[in-house]
Amino acid sequence: MPITANLAKAVDKAYQDKSLTELVDAPVSALAGVSDNDAELLKKAFNISTVGDLGRSPYFRTAAALVDLSTADH
Repeated sequence: MPITANLAKAVDKAYQDKSLTELVDAPVSALAGVSDNDAELLKKAFNISTVGDLGRSPYFRTAAALVDLSTADH
């Protein structure tokens, strides 16, 4: 069964018609709310250039897991 998702609010307008593969390979600034300057800082601090790099980052994955676990108690 195909899965669909409305990503219009998650990504900038220029990326709304892209496939998931294209989004994963897109620059971090393709995410809504992430500026080019933010993307440059992520590159300098963590060597993160793409949405996929961000999603696979052990730092961000650990932080997300901790947040999820902390809210599961409530």
